Amino acid sequence: MSDSATNARRSAIYLLDQVLGEGRLLSECLAAGALDRLEPEDRARAQRLAVETLRGLERADRLLQKHLKKGTPLTVHNTLRVGTVELCQGAAAHGVVNSMVEITSKNKRYGKLKGLVNAVLRKIAADGPAAWAALRAPRLPKWLRQPLAQAWGNEAMLAIEQVQFAGAPLDVSFKPDTDTTVLGGEVLPTGSVRLRDAGQVSALPGYASGDWWVQDAAAALPVQVLAPKAGEEILDLCAAPGGKTMQMAAAGAKVTALDVSKNRMKRVQENLDRTGLTVTVVVGDALEHQGQYDAILLDAPCSATGTIRRHPDLPQAKDGSDFGELIELQTRMLAHAWDLLKPGGRLVFCTCSLLPDEGEVQVEEALDMFPDMRVDRTAVDLPGIDPTWITEEGGLRLRPDYWAEKGGMDGFYMARLHKET
Repeated sequence: MSDSATNARRSAIYLLDQVLGEGRLLSECLAAGALDRLEPEDRARAQRLAVETLRGLERADRLLQKHLKKGTPLTVHNTLRVGTVELCQGAAAHGVVNSMVEITSKNKRYGKLKGLVNAVLRKIAADGPAAWAALRAPRLPKWLRQPLAQAWGNEAMLAIEQVQFAGAPLDVSFKPDTDTTVLGGEVLPTGSVRLRDAGQVSALPGYASGDWWVQDAAAALPVQVLAPKAGEEILDLCAAPGGKTMQMAAAGAKVTALDVSKNRMKRVQENLDRTGLTVTVVVGDALEHQGQYDAILLDAPCSATGTIRRHPDLPQAKDGSDFGELIELQTRMLAHAWDLLKPGGRLVFCTCSLLPDEGEVQVEEALDMFPDMRVDRTAVDLPGIDPTWITEEGGLRLRPDYWAEKGGMDGFYMARLHKET
């Protein structure tokens, strides 16, 4: 058992304490430097352990419940959860059990519970893997499962949960006229390239030379729907993490990329530098921005419920209490963006949400509010798009269970809105 592995496990437990105890997202913890002291390899391992434990939380708790009395301290419970997931995924029992016992013994508050950790994990090592494989795919918490099942039906809900439990492969978008075969991945029907076991992203061919960037296949579609043209003045509202910004810049558009977060825009700038693309970067509030544009992409702040296959912390850290606030913000942003659009221009409204209130309903209400707005249904009729994904009002609804056999996709909604002259 190496100190390296133990450090990674200890950090994974800390991340779970933050998500399940403090309601913090993993991205917040990482941005605050939670793993900065670790070596890159251990950092990746800690993050992977935390993500896989959150993904399999329901299964881990099912296996642990018969061995635990109520009231196990959260940190100890999380230690057992990480250990259970590792053991059930085939890790060597000796290394996992000893490591978790050592971590517990060094905890000033809970050191006396090292015997419990040892006994429980030994039992899990003996019969856990077989029991794990027989359990159902973990279900989303009720606060989220209920509205989604209501929107898409129980059968779709089960399929979505199955895909979310399987996790997400790595999708990348290439610059135009670049060799997409260098990574050896699968070219998806919409043009993205998908890698199953990518490993370290920055070590892949074409990364350093800026030939491509990481972007889920679903997230690459709003720009295809917008169809940017060379020389057009385009505003990318809420631009971070920057995949869509780079798509539009690579098409030759004059892009203004705006986001309220200075840190997130720093990452966008790093990616722009790596890919050699030029964009006007603005840190500011989307609701205060002024100007007139040929086209606008509004990827509005939302519940991010379409991204759970990559971010299993989201349903555990949140409770849905901010949905109303987000929906109101989206409405205000769409109205302001409409003012910034030139007559005859086009705007793509999109959210990485599975909730109709953050997608279809927003567009239906906007059409009632703005007499000069119409939906361009033909814009979503793209290569690789199943016609059944096109919604009644003319938008495009994507769900994680689409392309399930290929690894799924993020949940997304998008529609192209034209401003009449």
